Amino acid sequence: MVATRTFITTALAFALALLLTTSGAWAQDKLPLPRFASLQSAKVNMRAGPGETYPILWTYQRANLPVEIIEEFEIWRRIRDHDGVVGWVKSTLLTGKRHVLVRDQQRMLRREPMPDAAPVAYVDPGVILSVLECEGDWCRLDVQGYQGWLQKSEFWGVYATESITD
Repeated sequence: MVATRTFITTALAFALALLLTTSGAWAQDKLPLPRFASLQSAKVNMRAGPGETYPILWTYQRANLPVEIIEEFEIWRRIRDHDGVVGWVKSTLLTGKRHVLVRDQQRMLRREPMPDAAPVAYVDPGVILSVLECEGDWCRLDVQGYQGWLQKSEFWGVYATESITD
């Protein structure tokens, strides 16, 4: 009787442990590295190491700025920004909602994903756009209600081979 009770208790404990480790609420899938994310807040401190005791290297003051996550340690993410600056931020200050940053020169947001498509708007360097979808060499983006297409080579925040769907 004691052996049966021990077996049942052990079996129940094993089943519960299996349930908890496979449940989405208890175990998060490992996301690939590197990957892009965006700053969730208008004020984000980048630190020299993964903890609040490390010195602040930089304070970002732009919500939605795209960053590349290149390493993880507990609740900290090592990121790289569009200028190549690397440091650590808390994961709670990042979001998976994708944004991109126009670099170098003014770009033409196009009505369709074709080089000769009609313009929707002109976007200046430094402007942040929301990613709606990406297919092939093009992404459909949104900035202040203007939606259109840019080639991936015209901004920073999406990998060349990456697809993103609505």
